[in-house]
Amino acid sequence: MKKYLLTFALSVMSLNAFAQADYEKIMSDKIAKLENTRSADELQALANDFDRIGKKETKQWLPSYYAALAYLQKGRTQMQEGKMSELSINANAAEKYLDQAEAIAGKDNSELHLLRKMAFSLKMMENPAERYMTDGMKAMEELKKAETLDPTNPRVALIKAEDTYYTPEQYGGSKTKGIEQFKAALEKFNTFKPKTSLDPNWGKSEAEYFLSGAAK
Repeated sequence: MKKYLLTFALSVMSLNAFAQADYEKIMSDKIAKLENTRSADELQALANDFDRIGKKETKQWLPSYYAALAYLQKGRTQMQEGKMSELSINANAAEKYLDQAEAIAGKDNSELHLLRKMAFSLKMMENPAERYMTDGMKAMEELKKAETLDPTNPRVALIKAEDTYYTPEQYGGSKTKGIEQFKAALEKFNTFKPKTSLDPNWGKSEAEYFLSGAAK
């Protein structure tokens, strides 16, 4: 009987190990695609993929995090294409997944607050004049929370640099200041080490893109 129980326990452990390895491989593949995709349709497909993974891996916060990021990247892509009326739709979808991730990871997570900042900024861009005092202020609050929770987070520095770069000088921004902040962000990226291979590690290529002058 003891031999049977031991065999059963070892079998369960082996299955769990295989399941974990399978989860990590699937997530790694999807994350790599997310970092290299700027097609709205492909980003939507990836959001759906992460949603399915999250429904299976109910104790993991990262599938919901990446589903949210996919929706935000989709919104940013559509903003560049002038499809401004769809920004809130993507931001709201992202917030739903951020709520799911927060329920697992807790509220004191810099990465989640940073994505909430991006979601509020996306909503604001539908109508900046009307939404700056609402969504714009909420975006600033979330960015401050993200930075307070982890001052070393390079993605916080990256998004701050983007804000400065694209904000007109009469409102406190400038491309020159933005470039200096991108340099500071890149320094943080060069020393940053994610907690695991699946944890957020995106953004370095964006900082390099701006510093190369390609954004002009």
